[in-house]
Amino acid sequence: MPRPGPEPEPMPGYGQLLQRGCRSLAGAVRSCTDCGWELAWRTWAENASLAWSEPLLCLLCALGWTVLRRAAAGCVFRPFGAWCHLQPKDAAKMPESAWKLLFYSLSWSYGAYLLFFTEYPFFHDPPSVFYGWEKGMTVPTDIAIAYLLQGSFYMHSIYATVYMDAWRKDSVVMLIHHVVTLTLIAFSYAFRFHNVGILVLFLHDINDVQLEFTKLNVYFKHRGGVYHRLNDVISDLGCLTFSVSWFWFRLYWFPLKVLYATCHTSLQSVPDIPFYFFFNALLFALTLMNVYWFLYIVLFVAKVLTGQMQEVNDVREYDVEESQRTAGPEKGEDLQLPKPWKEGKHLKNGLIKDKRL
Repeated sequence: MPRPGPEPEPMPGYGQLLQRGCRSLAGAVRSCTDCGWELAWRTWAENASLAWSEPLLCLLCALGWTVLRRAAAGCVFRPFGAWCHLQPKDAAKMPESAWKLLFYSLSWSYGAYLLFFTEYPFFHDPPSVFYGWEKGMTVPTDIAIAYLLQGSFYMHSIYATVYMDAWRKDSVVMLIHHVVTLTLIAFSYAFRFHNVGILVLFLHDINDVQLEFTKLNVYFKHRGGVYHRLNDVISDLGCLTFSVSWFWFRLYWFPLKVLYATCHTSLQSVPDIPFYFFFNALLFALTLMNVYWFLYIVLFVAKVLTGQMQEVNDVREYDVEESQRTAGPEKGEDLQLPKPWKEGKHLKNGLIKDKRL
């Protein structure tokens, strides 16, 4: 538990974030007279605290997530999709969304418990994440459990994005996101920045819960050859709340709570905080990816408002057959499709796979 600090200061605005953050960054650059690889290795040796058994345990849990996902898809999600008589394309994608909804609901609920139902003041007083910081300090068991769950899941997600998930227009960015997130999780644990890590994970997981829940309702609104209006309405509402919460959690709270604390107030609590530039660079990269995905949301809303899209769909989807039909030839011309497509096979991550329920 962090030591008591000063009274919580009001959350800053964007102007204060830029002004104070840039001032702190500039001061850190001026004071860093011998920055380089030699200093980085020395800082790692002096401050990092990571036993060899901890990455091994994380790897074993990542393998466990992969096995558990395959078992859940084969024994629960796919049979349920077949029982509901989903359309083949929706049935192929439903297990992925169901699995992610299950995990992110669990992880976000646990993060909410840590931030709002314990004595941790990190959400209401973000600068407190650095109060009482010491190198090699003991990580509380409840936070260590959250780190093990999240670290192993993102390790699994790197493999899953390439070999298990449907390939989409932004899958490369998603892969980069998973690598950046896993790096942040591993290094923040090793350097005992776990308090701010819990806040970062909480502010991001809620959007994944809403996204996967909305996608499931999109898949279920046409099932058994019948249109289900309730799922359509829920998907519309889910899209609206997802758009609002994405801005609120990732583009408003995340910069003003997390970036302000890591860029500015961290130097006030720990003047010689290790790997200051490295961690802030990763957090800024995460912010840029959040802005990138927000552009997808704006594009989606624009299509709905202008009538280019009649119903809610996932703007991240990349369906080869639909793109061929959309950009197809004029009437009277035959569309030449590759043989595997004509045979009803599914193109996934560059590999031809049979489409199964």
